Amino acid sequence: MPTRSIIHLDLDAFFASVEELLDPAIAGKPVIVGGDPLARGVVSSASYAARAFGVRSAMPMGQALRLCPQAIVRHGHFAEYRRYSEQAMAILAAYTPLVEQISIDEAFLDVTGCERLWGEAPEIARTLQRRILDECRLPSSVGVATNKLVAKIASGLRKPRALVVVPAGEEASFLAPLRIEELWGVGEVAARRLHDLGLHTIGDLAAVPRETLIYAFGSYGAVLHEHAHGRDGSPVVTEGRRRSLSREETFARDVADEGELTRVLLRLSDEVAARLRRHGVQGRVVGLKLRTGDFVTLTRRATLPQPTDLAPAIYERARQLFRRAWKPGTPLRLLGVGVAGLVETPAYQLDLFGGGEQRWARLSQALDEIHARYGAEAIRRAAFLESDEGDWLEGEDGGG
Repeated sequence: MPTRSIIHLDLDAFFASVEELLDPAIAGKPVIVGGDPLARGVVSSASYAARAFGVRSAMPMGQALRLCPQAIVRHGHFAEYRRYSEQAMAILAAYTPLVEQISIDEAFLDVTGCERLWGEAPEIARTLQRRILDECRLPSSVGVATNKLVAKIASGLRKPRALVVVPAGEEASFLAPLRIEELWGVGEVAARRLHDLGLHTIGDLAAVPRETLIYAFGSYGAVLHEHAHGRDGSPVVTEGRRRSLSREETFARDVADEGELTRVLLRLSDEVAARLRRHGVQGRVVGLKLRTGDFVTLTRRATLPQPTDLAPAIYERARQLFRRAWKPGTPLRLLGVGVAGLVETPAYQLDLFGGGEQRWARLSQALDEIHARYGAEAIRRAAFLESDEGDWLEGEDGGG
C-alpha cells in the first residue's frame, strides 16, 4: 500500500485578507474583522499587522482595540467571503477529487497517486499556493505529510505563506518539540490536565505509556498516544462520501434573542436541505449543536419517520430539539443543524409525498434551479429580511 500524501491548505487571515482586497487602502495595516465591541463582540479574524499587537481570533473586541487602538475594524462582507472561498476551493478540486473542506478557509487534499499528473506532493502544494495567490490574490499556508493530523499542524507553524513538508517516518520527531497545545484536538481543559501531569511538549506526551494515558483519560488516552507519535489513519472525506451534512454559524457576538436564534435555525435548515438535494441524498436523523458564550457545547439528535431533504421537516425537528436544549435567555456563541443517516434520493421522490410535502418538494426544486442560475441571494425568505446579517459570521476563521 503506497504511503499517503496529504496536503492541508489554510487561507491566511482569510476574512482580513478579503477585506484588504475589497479596500486596497487598508492593505498592510492592522485590520480586525469582528463584532461590535459595545455588544460584547469578538474578533473573527485579524491581519498579521494587528496580530503583532497581540490581537487574536475569539478575543473580545474591546480587549483587541485596547491592544491595538489604531486598528481598522470591519464587521464583515459575508457574501464576498463565500465567493473567494469558492474560487480557492475550485482550484484545489482541479488537482484531486479527494478534497475535504473543513471550514470556509481550509481544506485537506489526498494527492496519493497523483505524482504522474502533477508531480510530488510538495510540488503540488507549491502550485496550489501560487495559483491561489495569482488567481484569487489570497495568501495561504500549506502543510504536507502522510496524514491529516501532521499536515494540519505543519501548515500552522510558520504562517503566513508557509510551506512545511514532513517526510514519511519523521512525524514523531517533527511533533516532539512542539507545545502540547499544538496537538490537534487538545483543548484548554485537556491541556491543563496534561500540564498538571508534568507534560508540556508533544514529545513529553509520546514518552508516556499508552496504558497510563488510558488510565488517566479513558479511551481518549489511546487517541492521545497515537497522535503524539504522529499516527492518524483518518481519511480525507469528500462531501459525496459523507455520512452526514451540516451547517453552523459562529456569531460575532453572543446571541440570546429567541427570535434571532430561530431565524438562524431556519436559515441553517434551508441550507442543509439544499445541500442534501444537491448531493442527491436524504437523511433520517436531525442533529442540533449549541455552544454557549462560555464555550460549553451541547448536541442533540432525533430520528424522523422517513428520510427527507425538505427544509420544513428538518427545521421543525431542529426547532423541537432547540426548545428542549436551550434555556431562554442563555447567550449562544454557535448554532448548528445537521442531518445524518443519509440514503440516496429515490427517483420517484415526489410520488412519496402528498399534500404539503409534495408542494414543498416542487417548490424546493424550483428554488434550487433559481439559485443555481442566479445565485443564492436571488430569493430569500421574508423572515431573513428582519435579521441583521452582520450579527453572525459563517464558519470558523480558525486564526489562519
